[in-house]
Amino acid sequence: MRIIAHGGAGSPPEQPPERQQRIENAIDAGLAQETPLEAVCETITALEADPWFNAGVGSAVQTDGAVRTDAGLMTDDRECGAVAGLEGVANAIDVARAVLEETPHVMLAGEPAIDFAGANGVETDVDCWADRTRERWNETTPPGDAVAEQLDWLAENFGGNDTVGAVATDGDRIVTGTSTGGRWAALAGRVGDVPQVGAGFYATKAGGASATGAGEDIAKEALARRAVRCLEDGDSPERAATRAIDRFDDRVEGTAGVIVLDRDGSAGSAYNSAAMQTARGER
Repeated sequence: MRIIAHGGAGSPPEQPPERQQRIENAIDAGLAQETPLEAVCETITALEADPWFNAGVGSAVQTDGAVRTDAGLMTDDRECGAVAGLEGVANAIDVARAVLEETPHVMLAGEPAIDFAGANGVETDVDCWADRTRERWNETTPPGDAVAEQLDWLAENFGGNDTVGAVATDGDRIVTGTSTGGRWAALAGRVGDVPQVGAGFYATKAGGASATGAGEDIAKEALARRAVRCLEDGDSPERAATRAIDRFDDRVEGTAGVIVLDRDGSAGSAYNSAAMQTARGER
C-alpha cells in the first residue's frame, strides 16, 4: 500500500512541524487498512477530526455563520461518490463513500444528504467549530440575513483555500479522495471544487489526483482531471503535477496545489501557493 496526502495549499509557509506530523500520522492510519478505498477514507477521516485542518472539525464558516462540509471520492473504475453542503457532519468523506457504495448517484447535497449520512451510520449534529475558527468569526461583524448584505460582506472577507486529500494504491486499485470545509466567508450555500468530479478529485487506471486551492479556479480548469490526463500521456507523477499547475498558473489568477499517484506507487506534487504540506507512506 502506498499513500500520498496533503493538508491544503492555503497553509502559510511558517506552519509548525506539528502540523506536518499530523499528516504523517493520518497516513499511518491509512496504511493500516486493507484496501486503497479504506486507506484513503481512514487517512482523510483522521484529518477531518483534526482542528488544524480546514475539513471536518475546524472547517471554514459561511456568511450565515454556518459550517458546511464537502467531499468527493473516486476509484480507478470510475465509481464516484460526493457530498456537498453538510452542516453538522465532520466526516464528509464517509458520506461520500456511502453515496459511492449504496446509491446509483454521484452526489447528494444539503439536508437530504445529512439525513442519508445518519441513515448510513455517519454521525450528524457534530460541532465542527474549532477554537481558531470561533476566535476568527468573533473578530468579525457578521452580515444580516439579506443576500445583498452578505454579498457586500463577502467582498471584504472571502478567502482561504485549505483542503485535505489523499490518493492510495496497492498496485492493483487506485482511489482518490478530497474533503474540505470550503473557503472562509463564502456565500451561504457555496460549493467549490472538492465534490466536483475532475476538479477536486479524479482517478483512472493510470492514477489519481487530489487538488487543493482556490476552488472556483480549480473547478474552471478541472485541475485533478488535467493532472491525471498528463499521467495518461506518459508523464511521471511529479511531471504530471508540475504540468497541471503550470497550465493552471498560466490561465487563472488563483493559487492551487495537486498531489498525484500512479499505479506503481510513484507520487508527485506541485503547487503555486506559498506552501503545501504533503506526506507519503508505504508498507
